[in-house]
Amino acid sequence: MSELLGIDDVSVHFPAAGGRVVRAVEQVSLSIAAGETLALVGESGSGKSTLGFAVAGLQAPTSGGLRFEGVPLTASTWPAARRKIQIVFQDPFGALDPRMPISSIIAEPLLIQRIGTAESRRARAAELVAQVGLPRDALNRYPHEFSGGQRQRIAIARALSPAPRLIVADEPLSALDVSIQSQVLNLMKEVQETHALSYLFISHDLAVVNHLVDRVAVLYLGRLVEVADRAALFAAPAHHYTRALLDAVPRIGRRRARHGGTIKGEMPSPLNPPSGCVFHTRCPRAEALCGAEVPVLRALSDVQSVACHFPLGSE
Repeated sequence: MSELLGIDDVSVHFPAAGGRVVRAVEQVSLSIAAGETLALVGESGSGKSTLGFAVAGLQAPTSGGLRFEGVPLTASTWPAARRKIQIVFQDPFGALDPRMPISSIIAEPLLIQRIGTAESRRARAAELVAQVGLPRDALNRYPHEFSGGQRQRIAIARALSPAPRLIVADEPLSALDVSIQSQVLNLMKEVQETHALSYLFISHDLAVVNHLVDRVAVLYLGRLVEVADRAALFAAPAHHYTRALLDAVPRIGRRRARHGGTIKGEMPSPLNPPSGCVFHTRCPRAEALCGAEVPVLRALSDVQSVACHFPLGSE
């Protein structure tokens, strides 16, 4: 598959009090192929959403750059790319303007991009309302008249309106009831096939990730620690942090095997990240080298790379 999006050594820093710097994302390089779903996973505070906002053009990288369809994204090329990169936010209650009817909410990206006429934009909104499984009369109603799952369907319809090629989905299921999550997940699969979409799917729920994505990228404290094909990562994770994330997935029944050491303590502050490997302060395998030298992301196979001095399976 051809590359759709390239993320090249991107860092995102924020100024803090006392002249300090929050290193939210640090030197991340990734790619997403056309038609692919890449999951970005990690604990809260790992930098997932910040990187997603950078990809969607909502946050400028401090250093590094982005490519889309082979073209570097700069001040002059971003306007043309914006209609092709859309975002679905985590909170369906806060993402929709309560003063706007659904028809206007879905058509707004087209209006901003000056696409079509008022009549064609309304027709596009009606088409998308049907595609996401809402009744036609939803067009004239307002966000407060819908449930959380229905609002997220509206948000997906809005993201689809300018016919994008990539959607950044920032934890689109986490604010929904469990009973509704599977419906929205199935909808996302359907619209991906219908519209030939790629997804950057941001999530902390590995159970959901296992049912949707092609590849997984694992972030810890803003750094990429593992990238792998979904099947390879779930069968044999190479990083100790990835193993711990998988071990933390709830299981029903007696067989609740835990393969790695328990992660102790809390994630360090991005204001003062540890030296060397940023995970070494919580890693059960850490040695002196881990605190002294930053591990480089290296390929273990054609489908799996890891940034670890002592990856799982190397003992």
